[in-house]
Amino acid sequence: MKTLFLKNVMPIAVVALAISGAFVTTSMQSTAKLSPPQVGYKPNPNGTCSNISTQCDNTQKEFLCYIGGGTSGVQAFGKDANNNCVVTLWRPMN
Repeated sequence: MKTLFLKNVMPIAVVALAISGAFVTTSMQSTAKLSPPQVGYKPNPNGTCSNISTQCDNTQKEFLCYIGGGTSGVQAFGKDANNNCVVTLWRPMN
């Protein structure tokens, strides 16, 4: 019985351990990359951006980005390709 385990089961266990180790190593290498800060602006009534700005983040998080920080007040938006203030931004995590 002891030789049966060593001859048949042990090589299979070693291969399974090696394969699982390879997957764990690969998943550790693909951790989330930090995104650079994004400038958020106060929108004007016509949809363009004002010159009042704050630091925000473009990665979705729990809280929206507001001018002056915090969780209330005037929401900050990022500029789209047409320079309009319509891109939703998120509060950066410090």
